[in-house]
Amino acid sequence: MRLLRVLLFSWAILITCGAARAQATTQAESADRCGKLAALAIPNATVTSAQTYAAGKFVGPRQAFTGADLSAFYAKLPAFCQVVVQAKPTSDSDITIDIWMPVTGWNGRLQGLGNGGFAGLIDTYELGAAMARGYAATATDDGHTGTPIDATWALGHPEKVIDFGHRGIHEMTRVAKAVIQQYYGSAPQHSYFAGCSDGGREALMEAQRHPADYDGILAGAPANYWTGLLSLAAADTRALTVSAASFIPQAKVPAIARAVVAACDKLDGVSDGLLNDPLQCKFDPATIQCKMGEDTDQCLTLDQAASLKYLYSGLRDANGQLLFPGYLPGAEEGPGGWGLWITGPAPGRSLMAAFGGGYFSYMVYGKPDWDVKSFSVETSMKAAREKTSDALDAINPDLTAFRTRGGKLILYHGWNDPAIPALNTVNYYGGVVDKMGRSSVDSFVRLYMAPGVQHCEGGPGPDAFGQSAAWNPDPKLNARSALENWVEKGTAPGIIIASKVSGADPAGPVTMTRPLCPYPQTAQYKGSGDPNRAENFVCAAEKK
Repeated sequence: MRLLRVLLFSWAILITCGAARAQATTQAESADRCGKLAALAIPNATVTSAQTYAAGKFVGPRQAFTGADLSAFYAKLPAFCQVVVQAKPTSDSDITIDIWMPVTGWNGRLQGLGNGGFAGLIDTYELGAAMARGYAATATDDGHTGTPIDATWALGHPEKVIDFGHRGIHEMTRVAKAVIQQYYGSAPQHSYFAGCSDGGREALMEAQRHPADYDGILAGAPANYWTGLLSLAAADTRALTVSAASFIPQAKVPAIARAVVAACDKLDGVSDGLLNDPLQCKFDPATIQCKMGEDTDQCLTLDQAASLKYLYSGLRDANGQLLFPGYLPGAEEGPGGWGLWITGPAPGRSLMAAFGGGYFSYMVYGKPDWDVKSFSVETSMKAAREKTSDALDAINPDLTAFRTRGGKLILYHGWNDPAIPALNTVNYYGGVVDKMGRSSVDSFVRLYMAPGVQHCEGGPGPDAFGQSAAWNPDPKLNARSALENWVEKGTAPGIIIASKVSGADPAGPVTMTRPLCPYPQTAQYKGSGDPNRAENFVCAAEKK
């Protein structure tokens, strides 16, 4: 028996040593293959670096959007080959493209990643999260360097605006496929793109302009009607700052939120603090108007009530015709609510004010000193369309080419998005149905609307299902997995169970689950059971 134990121990040592040597060989081979990519010839592009990082050895920047320290995240990454490329499709283009490829365990898929705001940086967290799950992942800065709220780079650079608008993502995809082919010796078996906000706009640009780039596209809260959205931003900012009396201070937003819930929460059959379908809510700001001579945080003055009504009503022309939808009532408060995006901590200091001002100053008028108070629906929106619509708007409802090559598209949007009104996505989806027919659209497009969810994530509603890097392999629980299941197995997605997680950790405790139904169906409460559990809801036709 002792001899047997010695033999088994010796055999284990040999196996372990052999595995270690094999791993070392793989690392060395990868470093060699990766390093050789520095000499890869790609039309209109130059490889600026190609390097293999051993597991846990990559040191990168803080998270692009939040500034969070990612050192612990980087320490858990597997070995990978990073390739950085500069693409120059025009003389004024300078598009940085980052490609991360796992040394071992590549799943044969490409994952393209979208941007946010005005782009200008690369999200290494999303790159690492995708690569760690076996994807060859790629991202780009869209041709300029800056923060997502900075548009100064666009002044006098129309080609850079086009790179931001659509060319940058297409170049990223072209380059990434060439690099992957060279590194692995084979092209991706399937290619996917995921983005939210501006990334959602980029996603629809790919489906509309470059239908052969991706097999599956996940478009969240798309800013696809860019000229309309940023015109709305400018108009709302003007309405809130036309006088000191028009501004709605942050201290009054909780009172608005409470009034909305009190007026509309029970319309969906359950009192849970969420508006399951905000379209049913006909909240009138006049109901919380201050009494004569009164002005407290619990009510709105006459001018403030008028401003709130304007925010809900949307962008309209002189005849009252709706040009772009307004914001829906519900989920006004919270860290990702109206105080951040619409009203701001001070007049003209919201994110949408920054986006609208930057867009018209540097992309439309070319005047850094442009004053939002000069915005006119008739003249400014016309100028925006003439100057930038072709480069920035992804509103073509004809997705025939994408459908013909077998592409699948999943759209999603939080009903209470305070950045991009949710009805914009509903309207685009409806336009695709009108153009292509219901049966055709059902064969390759799904839309999911999430109650109580703010911009891409956040809010009181169930927001864990879409863009989050914490992917769940179950297609019934995660939109990314549902998309892959549809593309690779032909199984069309049905109900997706979204979750609300407590705290910042994606793996934290789940406090709520709710079914997301393929639009136009909505989740309706069965009438009994815990409203925080998905099994107590059923998907049914929208109530009229």
